[in-house]
Amino acid sequence: MHIVSPTRLNIAIVAPSMDILGGQAVQADRLIRAWSGDPDIHAWLVPINPAPPAPFRFASRVKYLRTVMTQLSYWPLLLRELRHADIVHVFSASYFSFLLAPLPAVLVARLLGKPVVVNYRSGEGPDHLRRSPVARATLRSVDRNAVPSRFLQEVFAQFGITAEVIPNIVDLERFAYRPRRSLRPRVLSTRNFEPLYNVACTLRAFRLVQDRHPDATLALVGAGSEDGLLRQLAADLGLRNVRFLGRVAPSDMWQHYAEADIYLQTPNIDNMPASVLEAFASGCGVVATNAGGVPAILTDGVHGLLTDCDDHQAAAGAVLRLIAEPGLSARLTASARESCEPYRWEAVRAQWVSLYRSMVRPAEVSVPKAPRAIKKEETPTVTRA
Repeated sequence: MHIVSPTRLNIAIVAPSMDILGGQAVQADRLIRAWSGDPDIHAWLVPINPAPPAPFRFASRVKYLRTVMTQLSYWPLLLRELRHADIVHVFSASYFSFLLAPLPAVLVARLLGKPVVVNYRSGEGPDHLRRSPVARATLRSVDRNAVPSRFLQEVFAQFGITAEVIPNIVDLERFAYRPRRSLRPRVLSTRNFEPLYNVACTLRAFRLVQDRHPDATLALVGAGSEDGLLRQLAADLGLRNVRFLGRVAPSDMWQHYAEADIYLQTPNIDNMPASVLEAFASGCGVVATNAGGVPAILTDGVHGLLTDCDDHQAAAGAVLRLIAEPGLSARLTASARESCEPYRWEAVRAQWVSLYRSMVRPAEVSVPKAPRAIKKEETPTVTRA
């Protein structure tokens, strides 16, 4: 067990910067901001996407060369920054990303004698762990594993890996609850345009909703590899009142939930989507597919309505039911908002502090020197693949 000062712990959080706009980056940013000024924890970001030296910045525009140059910058950055940490907190996705980001962080932390907690967050965990002996061995070797959902905890257990659940953070002040006497056909989706999120199913479901409610609207917040395909599908379906809003800064996301009445998501693979919790907090009626860890936070008929994956008719039927039954929607949205209390920072903070403290043994030593701030220009703009 690592020996540290009994006062303030220094936590290096290895995660994507906000230049890679996605769930991991958003949660890492929220966590670091929440720790700001905390008397027990000093946390800072060690980005997995550092900028290469100035003469090689052109590499960020070339796909495979960008990966090579990022790695050449990433490993020295880990060596510089992790030496200042009492604990290394590593955010983790799956597949090739696991090899490029979490694995190097774990190896460097081990080299420096630092305890490691891996914060695994991928809905693709079942397939990834089945396929990757490297990932299984790495996760078994670290001091702690933390996952945001009971779903992933159960997945880890299937492979003999222990993990504890520490949920995502939801800002219940920013995503303020607005009671709705009845739900209008104002539909919102905030999933990126990638195959696993199956936004095409959302569009097909909205076609059936608009057949019943010609004035229905759909706002799509997101971007990704299927952008062109989804725009073409919307045109082929003859949809009206559909807005493709692109990427939206996390600080502005609350506005879209406030304007909507129904949140619809139809992924085929998922973990613990913060978007569903944000919809709960905002008072939106929620319809979602029962993918991955979604049923762990959304009980059908209690917090919202669940449907089978890739069933646009069932998804549309659930949306139409929320519109047609104000009593049902009022009961579901009130229950959903109540379920958000464990995701407040105060509750999540206590769990992280307990985990961190369990990884170290106090000793009367000097507090490690605070790391230098990582300059903005050291994190390039990287488009999510």
